[in-house]
Amino acid sequence: MDLLVDADWLAAELEAPDLRVLECTVYLDRGPGDEITVRSGFAEWRSGHIPGSAFADLVVDLSDPGGAFRFTLPSPARFAAAMEKLGVGDGTRVVLYDRSTAMWATRLWWLLRVFGFDEAAVLDGGWGAWTAAGGAVSAEPPTPRAARFVPHPRPELVATKDDVVASLGNEETCIVNALPESQHRGEDGGYPRRGHIPGAVNVPARTLLDPQTQRFLPPAVLAERLGRALDRPHVITYCGGGIAATADAFALALLGRQDVTVYDASLLEWASDPALPLEVGD
Repeated sequence: MDLLVDADWLAAELEAPDLRVLECTVYLDRGPGDEITVRSGFAEWRSGHIPGSAFADLVVDLSDPGGAFRFTLPSPARFAAAMEKLGVGDGTRVVLYDRSTAMWATRLWWLLRVFGFDEAAVLDGGWGAWTAAGGAVSAEPPTPRAARFVPHPRPELVATKDDVVASLGNEETCIVNALPESQHRGEDGGYPRRGHIPGAVNVPARTLLDPQTQRFLPPAVLAERLGRALDRPHVITYCGGGIAATADAFALALLGRQDVTVYDASLLEWASDPALPLEVGD
């Protein structure tokens, strides 16, 4: 199974007994004073979803409830329990989708990789592509399926604050900021301090997708936008909280770079420490 599949492929494979389809939607609702409220997309999934799909809760089940920051990487045991509940384990394949800009689907794709599971793909264009192609919609819950998920953690895919500090000024490492340009330059807030990690290049996750279809751009275009990362032996992606950063990591994987690390806590952690440097401007 390719890393990226389209709606036609999924429609043809939907009844395969080893296939699991998971919706991963999360909404970030912005309130007064730029305060952001995190909301699971469970209600939308319950009202209508890809037939047979289950809902993967990135807000609660697939995050560390004791973490200092939102969406902190869960423990291997917590992740395995969530996957088994969703019917994911040995001998299964997984297709992930969301109703936004792919970053929630790529977040779960990355989590699966972190815990040693590689048979996962992202539905190109997500929910929008499925409905545009005339895909069936169901409000029925999925049939429970037994599964055994044995985690095999890959810590080399997760960058810590210390890893990023050690990479500052290192010509062999490319640090990629997946946030929008205005946040990279420090014009917009949303975090304890403004700006970007020194030396980081800005490749906003949204610029990797077609703005109309939300499908990933052709490989040649992705390679052009991510070229500086492709040239370095080591790549670290980051964003605000380790979500959009996984879209950049996924795009790099489409181009053959399976070794990209994601700074999980990202700016939520970095900008909270006044001892750590931030740059403003391009």
